[in-house]
Amino acid sequence: MNGIYLASASPRRLELLRSLGLNVEVVPSDYGEPDNPALTPRELARRHAREKLRDVVAKLGPTFDRPTLAADTVVDRDGTALNKPRDENEARAMLASLSGREHVVHTAVAIALPGGGAAIEFCESTRVRFHELGRDEIDEYIASGEPFDKAGGYGIQGRAAALVAGIEGDFYTVMGLPLGRVVRTLRAHGYRPETADAAHAH
Repeated sequence: MNGIYLASASPRRLELLRSLGLNVEVVPSDYGEPDNPALTPRELARRHAREKLRDVVAKLGPTFDRPTLAADTVVDRDGTALNKPRDENEARAMLASLSGREHVVHTAVAIALPGGGAAIEFCESTRVRFHELGRDEIDEYIASGEPFDKAGGYGIQGRAAALVAGIEGDFYTVMGLPLGRVVRTLRAHGYRPETADAAHAH
């Protein structure tokens, strides 16, 4: 396996795949991730991942030569999907609504393999519990600028680590890509991740 296409401009997903030593080429999707209140948050994540993948596979054309992966993360507060906050007020309201309680983070993954065939799709869900957050704590976090490109208004791997009281499930699902499941899925289809180092040695 001489690498993977990542159908996402997310720096976190790129970092996660590279942390496995994978040779990653980013091909961002132009899909707009529209809201769809008719879908559950989990279904919404699956829809977004599927559409991102479809967009990028169409861009690459039928002769793409390596697995192509798209993913989408949705924060689920009692059945309501929390997207990326548009401004400070929305970020503040989201974080206040998560304070002192549990929510679920769904990350859906869609993978297309060379040679056609149906895309492989799965979705992992992890429960996250926040500490009670004071207004000052929320304001400080918003001032860091971190909430704005992240579903639910926080990223667990940054300063929001201080907001989290506990998680139940896969940490990487909350970060935006369930790495263990991705690697096992690729292996089950005959792709063993060849590291960037090994690729350069050929």
